Amino acid sequence: MAEPSVPSSSSGGGGSLPLMESELYFLVARFLSTGPCRRAAEVLVQELEQHQLLPKRLDWEGNEHCRSYEDLVLSNKHVAPDHLLQICKRIGPILDKEIPPSISRVNSLLGAGRQSLLRTAKDCRNTVWKGSALAALRRGRPPEIPVNYGPPPNLVEVNRAKQLTGYATYRTSFPGSMYQHIRMHRRILGHLSAVYCVAFDRTGHRIFTGSDDCLVKIWSTHNGRLLATLRGHSAEISDMAVNYENTMIAAGSCDKMIRVWCLRTCAPVAVLQGHTGSITSLQFSPMVKGSMRYMVSTGADGTVCFWQWDADSMKFSNRPVKFTEKSRPGVQMLCSSFSIGGTFLATGSTDHVIRMYFFGSETPEKIAELESHADKVDSLQFSNSGDRFISGSRDGTAHIWRFQQTEWRSILLDMADRLPGDSHSEEDRFMKPKVTMIAWNQNDNFVVTAVNNHLLKVWNSYTGQLLHDMVGHTDEVFVLETHPFDSRIMLSAGHDGNIFIWDITKGIKTKHYFNMIEGQGHGAVFDCKFSSDGQHFACTDSHGHLLIFGFGCNKPYEKIPDQMFFHTDYRPLIRDANNYVLDEQTQQAPHLMPPPFLVDVDGNPHPTKYQRLVPGRENCADEHLIPQLGYIATSDGEVVEQVIGQQTVDQDEQSLERNILDGMIRQLQQQQDQRTGSDQEVVPNGLQNGEGTPRRGFRRPSLDIQSPPNIGLRRSGQVEGVRQMHQNAPRSQIATERDLQAWKRRVVVPEIPLYLFRKQEEYRIAKGEEERALYTTERKRKTFQFSEKSDSEASLIQSKRRLHRRKYPSYRTRNNTEQLDSSDEERDDCFGFINQEAEESDCLDSSDEEEEWKSDKKSNSNSSRNLGLEGTSRNQVQPPALRQNRVNLYHH
Repeated sequence: MAEPSVPSSSSGGGGSLPLMESELYFLVARFLSTGPCRRAAEVLVQELEQHQLLPKRLDWEGNEHCRSYEDLVLSNKHVAPDHLLQICKRIGPILDKEIPPSISRVNSLLGAGRQSLLRTAKDCRNTVWKGSALAALRRGRPPEIPVNYGPPPNLVEVNRAKQLTGYATYRTSFPGSMYQHIRMHRRILGHLSAVYCVAFDRTGHRIFTGSDDCLVKIWSTHNGRLLATLRGHSAEISDMAVNYENTMIAAGSCDKMIRVWCLRTCAPVAVLQGHTGSITSLQFSPMVKGSMRYMVSTGADGTVCFWQWDADSMKFSNRPVKFTEKSRPGVQMLCSSFSIGGTFLATGSTDHVIRMYFFGSETPEKIAELESHADKVDSLQFSNSGDRFISGSRDGTAHIWRFQQTEWRSILLDMADRLPGDSHSEEDRFMKPKVTMIAWNQNDNFVVTAVNNHLLKVWNSYTGQLLHDMVGHTDEVFVLETHPFDSRIMLSAGHDGNIFIWDITKGIKTKHYFNMIEGQGHGAVFDCKFSSDGQHFACTDSHGHLLIFGFGCNKPYEKIPDQMFFHTDYRPLIRDANNYVLDEQTQQAPHLMPPPFLVDVDGNPHPTKYQRLVPGRENCADEHLIPQLGYIATSDGEVVEQVIGQQTVDQDEQSLERNILDGMIRQLQQQQDQRTGSDQEVVPNGLQNGEGTPRRGFRRPSLDIQSPPNIGLRRSGQVEGVRQMHQNAPRSQIATERDLQAWKRRVVVPEIPLYLFRKQEEYRIAKGEEERALYTTERKRKTFQFSEKSDSEASLIQSKRRLHRRKYPSYRTRNNTEQLDSSDEERDDCFGFINQEAEESDCLDSSDEEEEWKSDKKSNSNSSRNLGLEGTSRNQVQPPALRQNRVNLYHH
């Protein structure tokens, strides 16, 4: 076979070999010279010199001269033997950044298609999905997605494939990229202060916001309408909760009260006064036991209150079952979480202790105190399946707890852990990590923790392995919200104004929004919630805004103004002895007042088209939508125009018709007020109907007016125009009997469909029975183990007596030993019991007794202590005298 001709290198000869090709020959020979193929390298060098294929040298006249292999090695000492290999290794990553391959981080010199090192953008064009190809893929032929198939198929092709095969996966039907289409529908200014609480009702059709301006507002999810304002609190709203029947909303406040309203009519259901400090958390129990239900509240006074209520009558018990958890002065309860079946409740506090409560008996009882954290526990959440919960602390750790082998055991998550290859920054070396928020994903396979270094960490919930560090926030994150049914999706928001939607399975961000407020900088996002159907989520910020996000178009939201207040929002209230409220000007309950007018933040009424958005004014005539304006002075002395009533054409005629009846009612009311005033001068403490039954009638407004304080004004301009709208409100704006009947029939928040409610209730009942069975089984197992341990100890003691009977003739008898053991058990059981009444909460007054109690409690268990497992049904703090008697008996 004839050899291929090689062009001559002599001057005047044919064209020379390209420089890149001759250098490649040299690098190949250099690579072979140090490997196992050295004989092949020698042969190759001979042939390269024979055919003059090595790079040539140029003289000063530009003439080429042949060079030997040895000359090239000496003149290119910077070229190592593996120089060619290093070049090949660097080509792949550089090309991957320009044209991504089908399989990332897999580089091959022999790849084809999108894995080839010679690929171009044209080679990587995606093939359009077809229903037939998708159907074949879903049935295993081919087993992997072809490399030339790019974005996921659209829903039309997915449904076509489902028709062909009867099968479709959720990830294929709803890819993670779908969440890129979520947009902000509307940002509404509805409060004058920061809004720390937001919640959806159980149907997802209504949004509730609780603000530092003491108001709770109800909004429509689908068009952003302001439907109602719930008034009554006199301090900031700290937490809100909607019951599982979707009939009530409860709001806790810094005024130490819990107010409960009916969601159908906005009527007040109860005013609960059991705390002596601010309410820190509020939860409705998912437990179903006939018509009996529970609501739990924790307070800054160190107490946990269990409020019993009836689902049929919607009546609350006035006296809660109270646990005072003050291991030392100043302890506050911070957070709480129920298991999915409502059998277990976990609470966190500032004394580093997690307390567990059990709902298996007639009344709630405390069963354990978990002491694994070294700083306050301010975040708790049970898993969606209910058998585990996670706790986050300021000590920089989180624990995943599970009840097994007769005690609560945990997996440690250390926020100082890092992924392989990550290096510590200078800032992280001097910063102590703290957990700011925790969350489970929907299927409980992952937990996400927010750290004060602005990172979000994704962990395997079963092994505690760190999977991803998600970077994006620039300030602390206090909001983590999981998607209601998509286990891949997690929502985060923080004080930096950023809102992220994450795919936690991949550790990447899917959608980002920045809450920039024109002229005021960014607004810190304080709370976020998903709707039950996953189509919307709502956020609230530090400037009093409600942000509504969702899929689809935002046309319905274009019909509402940017600022939505009712002109009655900040009117002063009067309160009775039970702290129920009336509007001061109209002397009516707020939920029975006529439909208000819609105004902006300065108190100016909106145009007529917006007034029809107010519930009750949809079908009013145009003349009934024009408010009556008056001139009033603001706190700055400026005279402004404000809404003071309703201006109608036939207003004078209606006032004449009602004039006689109104006069009679007003005269009777004055007489009753005079009698009430005279009675109050005679009867001490103002109780007319007996000491235990305070009169529900309202006292003189001049004595009882407690309007919400003018706190937390918006940053821009200290606007308070809408607050001044109570000064000239007309007394003639009284509702008629016809109006009252119409408002009683209105439905502000719809009920859950009956079939769905029954399904959810059956699920909660089943989970509750499962949790109680687990706890009962483990408790019996511990009792059996404890009896075996007692028998073995007794036999050991008896054998020791036989050995030392002669040496110690005055040994203790078996009866004395058993009495000693029983005294020891009683002493161990008495520690940690808690008081049922607030008046008996501070039973450990002396510092010596307090230190002794704490040392005994720590010696009882290092990490966790199960209380009340041996037949105790209620937990009570033993008085110091009784406790000292038991200790003396033990030493005796």
